[in-house]
Amino acid sequence: MSQQTSVTIDIGSKVRVTRVRDRIPGALVELLKKDSSGTVVDFRTVDGKGIGVVVQLSDGSTSWFFEDEIAPG
Repeated sequence: MSQQTSVTIDIGSKVRVTRVRDRIPGALVELLKKDSSGTVVDFRTVDGKGIGVVVQLSDGSTSWFFEDEIAPG
């Protein structure tokens, strides 16, 4: 029998961006290469397919990611 571990991500949680599915601006790519960590500041509904996680990145900017693009940091 397999056991599934679930990690809850809440506002204030530290996370890492582990992948990005869509094209993003080059400046964001460079920032994530230097430091992929951030802090969850909000959630938003995306495409009717789920919840997006709004992350404040190391430079103070915010960007949203799908739940499967981040991991606890």
